Amino acid sequence: MRKLLIPVAVIALAIAAAAVGGRSQTAAAASSASCAKADLKLVKAGQLSIGTDNPAFPPWFAGGETKGRPWKINDPAKGQGFESAVAYAVAKRLGFAKTEVRWVYTPFNKAIAPGRKAFDFDINQISYTPERAKVLGFSASYYNVNQSIVGLKGKPIASVRSVNGLRRYKLGAQLGTTSYQYIVRNIKPSRSVAVYDTNDAAVQALKIGQIDGLVVDLPTAFYVTAVQVPNGKIIGQFQAKGAQERFGMVFQKGSPLIACVNNALAQMKRTGVLKRIQQIWLAKVTGAPVLK
Repeated sequence: MRKLLIPVAVIALAIAAAAVGGRSQTAAAASSASCAKADLKLVKAGQLSIGTDNPAFPPWFAGGETKGRPWKINDPAKGQGFESAVAYAVAKRLGFAKTEVRWVYTPFNKAIAPGRKAFDFDINQISYTPERAKVLGFSASYYNVNQSIVGLKGKPIASVRSVNGLRRYKLGAQLGTTSYQYIVRNIKPSRSVAVYDTNDAAVQALKIGQIDGLVVDLPTAFYVTAVQVPNGKIIGQFQAKGAQERFGMVFQKGSPLIACVNNALAQMKRTGVLKRIQQIWLAKVTGAPVLK
């Protein structure tokens, strides 16, 4: 077999693609696939199918329920709340009218599982991790986030001011989340970590005293203490360890739509649209003491 003489420039491009890991897939899709609405490969023709969990909690979703629709707390189709507003802004830049967006109930654990998806992308406070990226596609960041911890007012944990001070307490989080990973990898409590299938179950455990502290992302902590646990207190937020934690939209692995969504997000960042959405929906849920 004859040896092929490959130009140095081609070799350099191949090395560069390998160096960026998962991003090379997105770059390849961007160069080979059209982002014109008619060319998009969708789960359901003519509609953009977006997954999220139910109930749809603030500040990620807002506007209340809609009679006749299954969504509890808030209906994502109202376009209110940070993630709903971001989703519709992306949809608009992909060429979809609001009436052409279809919301698909997708539990968190199902959204991050391998395999075929019933959505084109899912938006549900799902953090990028290298482990998840092995079986899922991720968009660029639409929000950088810190983890935080919620306890009950008047309890000993409420006066803790350091990560070390949390180690003797019973802590809990939703199974499979970066909140759980943060406890195990960074807090390293002396007692076993309590895990729950849903965040609602974890919140209930805090309310009835099964756990001393609940770890969740910071904006969610504000909702927990404002609505779900009236005697709850945000003890503090945690500094990022290593790379900054970020939320990304989730796709079926290898989806060519990733590049198109990233194009939309880049435009939203460049024009200030994403920042304005954040100011509208998250301005009041970002301040808490940092535990070191």
